[in-house]
This record gives sequence, C-alpha cells and structure tokens, in this order.
Amino acid sequence: MKYLIILLLAGLTAGAQAKKEQLNLMPWPQNVVLNDGSFTLTKNFKVNITGNPNSRVFGGATRFLRRLDGRTGLFFEQDFITKLNEAPSAELQINCTKSGKIGLYEDESYHLDIKQNKITLNATSDLGALHGLETLLQLLQNNSSSFYFPNSQISDFPRFTWRGLMIDASRHFQPVDVIKRNLDGLAAMKMNVFHWHLVDDQGWRIETKKHPKLIELASDGLYYTQEEIKNIVKYADERGILIVPEIDVPGHGSAILTAYPEIGSKVITLTGGTSEKNIQGTAIATYGIERNAGIFSPTLDPSNPKTYQLLSEIFDEVCPLFPGAYFHIGGDENEGKDWDANPKIQAFKKKHNLKTNHELQTYFTMQLVPMLKKHGKQLMGWEEILTKDLSKEAIIHSWKGPNEGVLPGQSLVEAVKKGYKTVLSNGYYIDLMYPIESHYLTDPMPKDATLSAEEKARILGGEAPMWTELATPETIDSRIWPRTAAIAERLWSAGNITDVADMRRRLETISFRLEELGLTHIRNKDVILRNIANNQNIKPLTEFSNVCEPLKGYTRNKDGTEYQTYSPLTLFADACTPDAKDALVFDAAVSQYLANKTPENKAKVTAFLNKWIAVNKELIDLSANAPLVQPILPLAKKLSETSQQLLLLLDNKSGLKPADLKSLIEQCNTKDHADVELAVYTSFKKLI
Repeated sequence: MKYLIILLLAGLTAGAQAKKEQLNLMPWPQNVVLNDGSFTLTKNFKVNITGNPNSRVFGGATRFLRRLDGRTGLFFEQDFITKLNEAPSAELQINCTKSGKIGLYEDESYHLDIKQNKITLNATSDLGALHGLETLLQLLQNNSSSFYFPNSQISDFPRFTWRGLMIDASRHFQPVDVIKRNLDGLAAMKMNVFHWHLVDDQGWRIETKKHPKLIELASDGLYYTQEEIKNIVKYADERGILIVPEIDVPGHGSAILTAYPEIGSKVITLTGGTSEKNIQGTAIATYGIERNAGIFSPTLDPSNPKTYQLLSEIFDEVCPLFPGAYFHIGGDENEGKDWDANPKIQAFKKKHNLKTNHELQTYFTMQLVPMLKKHGKQLMGWEEILTKDLSKEAIIHSWKGPNEGVLPGQSLVEAVKKGYKTVLSNGYYIDLMYPIESHYLTDPMPKDATLSAEEKARILGGEAPMWTELATPETIDSRIWPRTAAIAERLWSAGNITDVADMRRRLETISFRLEELGLTHIRNKDVILRNIANNQNIKPLTEFSNVCEPLKGYTRNKDGTEYQTYSPLTLFADACTPDAKDALVFDAAVSQYLANKTPENKAKVTAFLNKWIAVNKELIDLSANAPLVQPILPLAKKLSETSQQLLLLLDNKSGLKPADLKSLIEQCNTKDHADVELAVYTSFKKLI
C-alpha cells in the first residue's frame, strides 16, 4: 500500500506481511521495515537512558512506562526514571546525543530498532526520543494472552518544522486542565507548537500585575495567573512543545479598550450647549466586552503615543512569561472604520504620508517590532500584516481562502516570494466542522506554484486553529480531536501519504488511545446526550447522532448573534461531530451495493434504513419526558420517511414517481433543525 515508505523485503513470511495491516501508526513514519518475530512484554520490562539529553527525557520515559503499564496491566517494577544509566541491562535502551532546544529547526529524528530481546531507540536529541516513545506505544500489539511489539526498524523525522494547534481562550475561557490535556494530545501526535490566543474582543486572559484593570474590567474574572502560565509553559517544555502567545492588536480591541478606552480610535463628536456657551469638540468613547461573535470596530489608536507606551509595558510584563522566540500580534480583520471616522488619525496619516489604512497598520506593526525584539521575540501575525514595508523578520500566518475571496494559500505564496517565512492555517480550521478528508488533503506546500528551493524552505509548516465561539471546556476536545491527528500526519509524514481510507482505519485506534491522556472527545458525548435525554436511555440519541453533523462553516451561528458567549452549548449539535460514523459506513455500503447488487450487499443497506425508522419512533417516545429532544424530531421524521420509501424502492415496490422520491430525499438536505444536518443525503441520492 502506498502509505508504506519502504515495502517489506522479498522473502518475508506471510505472518510478517499480515502484521503490516495491524499497524496503527500516526503520523506515519518516513521509513518502516517489519521483520519476523516480536518482543514480548513482561513485568520485568525496564527503560535505561544514556547520552547527554535534556532532563525532560526522564519525565517522558516515565510517562511512557506508566501508559504502557496502564494498557497491559503488567505491574512493571520500575517506578520513576530520574538519572542516566540507572538500569544498564534494561530491555529498552534510549540514547540521546544532545539536549534538545524548544523551538524550530531542532533535530527531531529518531531510529527505533525492535528485536526479540532488546529495543533500541537512538535520537540526536531528547525531542526525537520523545517522538520515538510515542511510536513505540502505537506499535503495541496483543494476542489472547500477551502484549508484544513486532520486530521492526523505523527511521523517522518531520517533513515540516512548524506543526501547530491554536486554541482561542478568549471567546470561551479554557481552564488549565483543558490546555494541559491538549498539550498531551499534541505530544502524542508529534506536534511541536501550541499557539495560545489569549486576547480578543470577548476577553483579556493574562494576569497583568502592573495593569490590573485588564483583568478587573475585561476578563469576567476568567484569566490565567502568571504562575499558571509559567506552569503551563513548563508543562509544554517537558513535552517538547513551543508556546507562541497571541495578543491581537490593533483590531479585535474590545477587551483592552474596556480597560483603557483612552487609546481607542472611536471618537464622540460633541455639539450643542446654551446660547452663552457652545460645546464643540470630541470625547473618548466607552467600550464593553463583546458577547457576540464576528468582526467588530473597536480598534487601537495608532496615532496616540499612549497606545505604544501601554503595549510596551504589557510586553515587558508578558514576554518574560514565554521563553520561546516568537510572539503573535494578530493584526487581522481590522476594517478601519473607527480610523476613517477619526479626524486626528486622518491628520496623522497625512502627516506621515500613509495613503491607506493598510499602510497605517504597517506603521503600527513596525512600532511593535523593537518592543518584542527587546525580549528576544520575533513578530508573527495574520496575513493582513503583510506589506512592502514590513520587517523581513516577521512571520506571516496565512489564513484566508475562498470564503474570504482569495485562492487557498495565496498569501503564503506571496509571502515566501517576498522573502517572508510563513505558516499555513487555511484548510486546517477545525472549528468549522469540515470533514477530516478536507484537512488531510490540504498540504502546506502548494502544488500549483513555482517556487525555488529557498522559497520552499520559508514554508515552515501548518497550524490548526480552534476558535471557540461555539466550544466550551466540555466540548472543545471533540472539536479538536481526532481530526487534528490527521493534520499532524500531513505536517509530519511524507507528502505522498494520502490514502484517506487507510488514514481512517488507523485513526479508529489512535482516537480512543488519546483518551488515556485525559482527553474527553469521546466520553463527553454521553454526558451531553444524558442531559438531552433527561437521564433516560440515550441509545436512540446516539444512533441518530451517528448520522448527523453540526452545520459547517459559520452557518450554525447566524451573523454571530444566535449564540452569545454565555449561551448554552449543551445541545444535540454539540454532541455531534464531523465525519458521522454511521454515515460513512452507510455510504460505503451503498457504493458496494450499487457495484454488486447481491442479497448480502442489499442487506447491509436495508439494515441501516430499518434502524433509522426504528430510531424515529424511539426518539418520539423519549421526547415525552425530554423537551430537549423535540427540536430534532422533524429531522428524524424526514430520515424515517425517506428510509421507508427507499426500502420499497430496493424491493421494487415504491409507488412514488421519480420526481416525488427525489423531492423526498431533498427534504433530507435541510439545515433548519437543531443546527445539524443529515450526513446521509448524498448517499440517498446515489441510491436513486
């Protein structure tokens, strides 16, 4: 199969060949060779570390040992690994040449050699060793009585140096435990960047001791203390992950301007008064934390020296919390409405020969460069910051696509041709509920652009943004995982690893294994469904959720006003996820039946149709004591009615005219019920 980089050598036994199909590795390594035999685990299994690694490898090896013991229940005798060469005769020998540094371009390669009596993991740095341990965990196999690793050799390294996830903690605050469990998920998938979106219109989330008004007035009491931030940075470091903080300026400014309205761009014109005294002039506007989603006008004033003084003081306090070399300043979606309406700002533009708001924003951005460089930070921003006058040291974060009227990755190509390093996010927006295949087949390296080797080298990799307008701590994991695992593979594995069916096969195991890290993407579904069912039997809800998906793009939250930051996200749509499980299986069954109309293939299709007819009745019964079930009943009814007619069609008993049947199926394409859509609509169309 094409997902193997190195095929099995001729002459290997059928047994070794069969093992290949059992491997659930993700990201798929660069080179895999399977050999005969296996390494069988016993309670005497130990780990030994040699070389000159960073101390993080001790914690990583200990966590590996505990996770492996948890899966096997063998009661390993080794407890905490704290020093070099403490178990010289151990079955797993880890050797690291040097201490890894958290950041880009570090050597993350590893070589894993599994023999019948010994496992050797060699890595240049401890970062590579951590990746190798994750691969070893994924290699675990079992039979009826034992656990084992197949004898094999794996040589591996990442394709891109930037493999990231962004979590927005402003729209819905995400507590420390949410951040930590997702850092564990990133490490398990060999991702190395966590982009932490900490400031937006809906809240300021960083404790600022010198400017307490920011948390007193603009956080709703939901923020990270500086000690919590330091703790999370350390937690990420121990897992080989770089944290890139973001304070979004000059737009998305509602929160910061709630605390400091004097640096805002909006002015209120004063007119009127008495006959003796006319009032003329302007006054400072007031601001409030935004409760809706969308793009808003509050913008920092780039003509006011106090703006830069405040930002400089904020950076002086915040930058030391993050030892990494990069700081994201946002810079996106500034419409400039308040700039256009402010006479003082217009005069400032004229004085500095700034013809457009884009040039004015570049002026603003360039004032931040020395503030960040003072702390050893390199500026990064969304693609709107890109202009001819921007410092070449800035990193351009490409996010726009067809929905914004541009070609996918257009800004990425423009940036690398102009000499900028870039990171791609367009195509990886996991909050939009698009199917996993769309993310998996999006590559940071554009196929249709002519780029030199030097320009290609400026494409650092990609990053999956998780905006949280519609995600709470209870649901965020199900929006991130398991799709981010597929994105991780795109950013790590060779470019020709594109077999979607095989990716889905491996992901079945990878997804449930992520639960051992505390991630809740699977288990919290039942929590939501129990609430909807009023603690009655959730089976019919589960069955129905397996053919429903949340509305995609921004259609669930019409105009950003249907759901405020305090609205409930405990509804049926919140229990549903992209790639509805039964819809995928049903589509495969339909395709199989249409290719070969055997009784067996027909039975697979009719089993689903009969199930959905029964589910409709069960949901009606459930709703008698569960009001939250009511909104999905119209959609369940349409699914049931269509299923009944399709059963008759398959038996050549349908009395409906083709046009009427088509009209019935079109009803299953509705997006008007409970913010979900039926994922079987296209499969139904195939059947007729």
